[in-house]
Amino acid sequence: MFEWIKNLFGDPNQRALNELWPIVDEVNEHFEDMKALSDEELRAKTDEFKEEIAAATTEIDADIDEIEERLRFARDAEGPPAAAGPSGDGAPATDAEAEMAVSENGEAARAAEALSLQQRQDLYDELDALEEERYDAVQDTLDALLPEAFAVIKETCRRHLGETWRAGGSEIEWDMVPYDVQILGGIVLHNGDIAEMKTGEGKTLAAVMPVYLNALTGRGVHLVTVNPYLAERDAEWMGPIYDFHGLTVDVVNRYDPHTEGRRGAYEADITYGTNNEFGFDYLRDNSFVVKPDQLVQRTGHAFAIIDEIDSVLIDEARTPLIISGPVPEQQSNDQYAELQPSVEKVVRQQKRVVENFAQEAKELLEQRDEAQASGDKKEARRLEDEAGLALLRASRGFPKNETFRSLMEDASNERLLQKTESFYLQENAKRMPEVDAELLYHLDEKKNAIEMTDKGRAYTAKVSGETEEMFTLPNLGDRQTDLDIEYDEKIEARKEELKNDDSLSEEKRQNKLMNDERELEKEREEARRELYNTYSKRAERLHAIEQLLKAYSLYEKDDEYIIQDGKVQIVDEHTGRVLEGRRYSQGLHQAIEAKEQVEVQQATQTYAKITLQNY
Repeated sequence: MFEWIKNLFGDPNQRALNELWPIVDEVNEHFEDMKALSDEELRAKTDEFKEEIAAATTEIDADIDEIEERLRFARDAEGPPAAAGPSGDGAPATDAEAEMAVSENGEAARAAEALSLQQRQDLYDELDALEEERYDAVQDTLDALLPEAFAVIKETCRRHLGETWRAGGSEIEWDMVPYDVQILGGIVLHNGDIAEMKTGEGKTLAAVMPVYLNALTGRGVHLVTVNPYLAERDAEWMGPIYDFHGLTVDVVNRYDPHTEGRRGAYEADITYGTNNEFGFDYLRDNSFVVKPDQLVQRTGHAFAIIDEIDSVLIDEARTPLIISGPVPEQQSNDQYAELQPSVEKVVRQQKRVVENFAQEAKELLEQRDEAQASGDKKEARRLEDEAGLALLRASRGFPKNETFRSLMEDASNERLLQKTESFYLQENAKRMPEVDAELLYHLDEKKNAIEMTDKGRAYTAKVSGETEEMFTLPNLGDRQTDLDIEYDEKIEARKEELKNDDSLSEEKRQNKLMNDERELEKEREEARRELYNTYSKRAERLHAIEQLLKAYSLYEKDDEYIIQDGKVQIVDEHTGRVLEGRRYSQGLHQAIEAKEQVEVQQATQTYAKITLQNY
């Protein structure tokens, strides 16, 4: 059916490409004309293009500058001047500064005008509209320049044939002139679409043309790669082509964060870098910077090309980039190492329990088949229900169990599991505790969550040689209520005692009662502090146990992480690469370190995070 529709209406992707082929022909026509130009004349084309872009935006830029000037030096309609002072530190301008600014710039004579809040908002709205108008004007100009600009790059590539330079650590000889398919890919990229190119079609060279064209605006172009080597190699490889036309190229990964070098990399016409570094710089600029001169990225993002977009914006789209720091010193890592032996015993026991359920399910399914073969449908249904419950318990206890996995290879068993789970999830999972009661803990792989059961707490207390109370959080609400009731009862008892003491005068009785109330209040506050401390310590302890259970049940060595140089190193689930310097948060990394019996390092806490998709 799909092929019939495709034959009738044509492939929409092919139709879109067919519309672009005339532009490719136009590029090649300009290319033939440019062969006669000298190097100086070819370079002059870049200046011509820049002048055309500037001419298209001159009036708009003047309007933008005028509004920004008015907003900068304007004062509130009521009250003292509120505009930024000449110091540039964001502080309001004084009357003298405003007058000085006006006297130094005759055009700003009206800048000291009083603006109401609504007038300011109207000016900001006008600025937004002008920025959109400027963007449209630039895009229209770039579209008009595209055939000739692409031809300039093609001719530049031709003139570099046979030249050699270093790129990616080795000597390379330039032997590339864009083919038509690469020109086509460049047009697609300039239009903001995704260009899927086969291996060998030269996507690196295809990107050079739209990068050059958009760099002419002077607002910077980012070329995003997936690793530092590619960023460095491509910048060195394509750099001489850009350099021929006076465009600057730099790589953010060459410099440390928050340095002049990195700031300079963003000021270049063309900036190469990895997706993570672009994202982290954005986080730093928006989370830890207090002055404008501390920013490293330019204001706004004009144009970017993303290499391996399927990896960056699909596979890793929701993987957060996290800037973290050490937690307060009072939170010790010792508990992970202390609790590890006990938790390991809990996990071993859980695996035995799950293996029993998996074997039970296997036997029940065989008995069900026998009952069905003998025609006993009622017995077959009963056996199937019991088998489904055993499968559900195994899946919630340890889904990586080999017996359980082999059972799940049968589609009918998977359907039975889903049917059973749906039954126990009815009415807000009212009956799910019946499923989990036989487990020490239950887990949810999708949500990456684990919760201990009463049976699990009792077993943990047993193997730890402690009371079960140590693994249960006190009920703060109930306990505080008890403390308040106890306080009130003591006050009433003390009042009654003093009332019956005839040796005291009324004044002494009142003074003694006030002193007793203060002492009892101190006792209550001390009991509250002790309650909160107990709650905090147990919560921290239970959190460590939960993270250790995750480390044992959800994270496998050589799958999610490896041990390298005595350290736990995270492995990217999409690329298989080791993520150097990355650590799991919320104590999970410490739990895995304790599990693998390597040095447990300081825990970290999240300061800021963002996903590549949101960036």
